Amino acid sequence: MQILNKFWNLANPRRFIDLVSAILPFLSWLSLICLIIGLTWGFAFTPPDYAQGTAVKIMFLHVPSAFMAINIWLMMLIASLVWYIRRHHVSALAARAAAPVGAVMTVIAIATGALWGHPIWGTWWAWDPRLTSFFILLLCYIGYVGLWRAIEAPVWAADATAALCLFGSVFALLSRYAVNFWNQGLHQDSTLSLDQETHIHNIYYFPLLLCMIGFAIFAITLILYRTRTEILKARVELKGLTTDDH
Repeated sequence: MQILNKFWNLANPRRFIDLVSAILPFLSWLSLICLIIGLTWGFAFTPPDYAQGTAVKIMFLHVPSAFMAINIWLMMLIASLVWYIRRHHVSALAARAAAPVGAVMTVIAIATGALWGHPIWGTWWAWDPRLTSFFILLLCYIGYVGLWRAIEAPVWAADATAALCLFGSVFALLSRYAVNFWNQGLHQDSTLSLDQETHIHNIYYFPLLLCMIGFAIFAITLILYRTRTEILKARVELKGLTTDDH
């Protein structure tokens, strides 16, 4: 209960800004270290795959970016639900701040997926269930950002974008579990799995895991930085979406 109360205390913008300002330098350096080590390890020191050759190394960018594209949207879903239930303004601003980061991650995932898929599938794109849901997820990200900009009243914008976030979560989940729902399609099974028969070899697993940690911390760092900026901008513009005593 005490931990939950501390979490709700972050709804106070001043406390949120103080905490974020304190941890951002640490997160920035940690993400940089993980990304440098993970990407260097993956691209420079792992051997080509017996079936996919050097193209397999694209996974060190593709898998982490795809993982974050999905989970950033799910984070936005949680923030939107908090906004609907508790009307905490920081949660609405956090969802707004996360959307461009998630959109960039989705673009990276789609682009690297095309680069990976072309030599393996013989095509840059296919309307595979997972690829299609990822494309729709990108459209949801773009629509979310556009909706925030189109509605001038901050509270109305927060309500409308939260509704869009609930709708887009369907495609976020489909992007994650499409392979399980449909047996057909070009996309391979999940790269990371508890099933030893489908799990990638440890020579790829450990650098990939480090890359995923680096991408996750980097994305969190950007979201926290952008959320702080959104709070400060809301104060300056006197839009009333956030106050010091709420």
